[in-house]
Amino acid sequence: MTTVDCLMIGTGEYTTGYSPSAVTESDKGAGVVALVLTDLRRRGARVGRLGLCGVNGNKFPAIRAHMKEKIGGYLGMDPTAETFPADGQVDAKAYLKALDAFKPGDAVTVFTPDDTHFEITKEAVSRGMHVLTTKPLVKTLAEHQELSRLARENNVLVMCEVHKRFDPIYADARDRIANLGAFSFMDAYMSQPKTQLLTFKSWAGQASDISYYLNSHHVDFHEWCMRGTARPVTVTAVAATGVASAMVDAESCEDTITLMVQWENKADGSRGCAVYTSSWIAPNAEVHSQQRFFFMGHKGEVRVDQAHRGFEVATDDKGYASCNPLFMKYTPNPEGEFAGQLGYGYRSIEAFVDAVAGLKAGKMTLEQCNRQLPTVETTKLTTAILQAGRLSLDNNNTPVDIAYTDDLKWDEPTDLKLR
Repeated sequence: MTTVDCLMIGTGEYTTGYSPSAVTESDKGAGVVALVLTDLRRRGARVGRLGLCGVNGNKFPAIRAHMKEKIGGYLGMDPTAETFPADGQVDAKAYLKALDAFKPGDAVTVFTPDDTHFEITKEAVSRGMHVLTTKPLVKTLAEHQELSRLARENNVLVMCEVHKRFDPIYADARDRIANLGAFSFMDAYMSQPKTQLLTFKSWAGQASDISYYLNSHHVDFHEWCMRGTARPVTVTAVAATGVASAMVDAESCEDTITLMVQWENKADGSRGCAVYTSSWIAPNAEVHSQQRFFFMGHKGEVRVDQAHRGFEVATDDKGYASCNPLFMKYTPNPEGEFAGQLGYGYRSIEAFVDAVAGLKAGKMTLEQCNRQLPTVETTKLTTAILQAGRLSLDNNNTPVDIAYTDDLKWDEPTDLKLR
């Protein structure tokens, strides 16, 4: 078995489960990335050396204690990892030294604020490392195109972590949508509670917005469904305000963003329309994230509500909740072992590690990765739509056209143009 050494860049909630905000208990207390990689190391040494890189070394004692409690609390789990920068040091460029401490062919995960994805991913790719970057992969089409070029030059995998593709219900919906004819209409919604804004306070509304952060899920899903059959041509965005800007360090931070996108079907040139809405001012409710969509094709429709899966729990201390173990099962098995290997949050990380191992062993090619995974080569339409939405908002809701110039690459976006 090929062992993969991994460097985790970003020490926040999704990687370690640690959040300095005590306002609300995280729904990912044990994290995702570090938990999965630690478990893969436990399960037959699929992962070897682990590194963890942040900006503020003053946080590491608390992060280590949190990981020891939450991840190390499972039987046989040792979350030990090398950390960068050193305790007590603050270094916004610590990821450069951390990358230099690893080697070409190693795996890197990037779970950091949206505006840092491009530079960090580029540095890892330039060193010949395989990278898994959380959504949005980058914020502009130009950055996406540059990463695509660098990945090809260095012969490495760059994958976007969009775990909804690994949700068995979304995956089945995608396969059913393939038989529903040309695209006609899609309406998608995703939200998080406003208390989550306190976790994102340092960057929300400044480094990125809620559309990049959450709409990216359903935009990517729609792109995945439409690959080779339809393409977006025009994006117009609108937003609601009034709550978020008072909670974060930004004078202007949208509460809710809606992208209205005109699509074109390849077969006959007919048009379809999509509406993607995301918000981070939802109240604390029965779920952490509302997530649902409606899709209509010329031959049928699909409705999915993935916030409510028919699994409800009520306790004296936490009240009522609609549970989602399909994402990650944090409850240990009767032996005290972690038992969440079937969750789509787990499988997304595992798929990346397995792809890197396959590439290292010569058992997988980048072409295969592009067919099977959300890679830098196959997610450009999502970046184009998200950036076009931001351009529309910044220009008084002006429509933005997505340009295509190569008929041989019918759905390869080349530029964005304000009307």
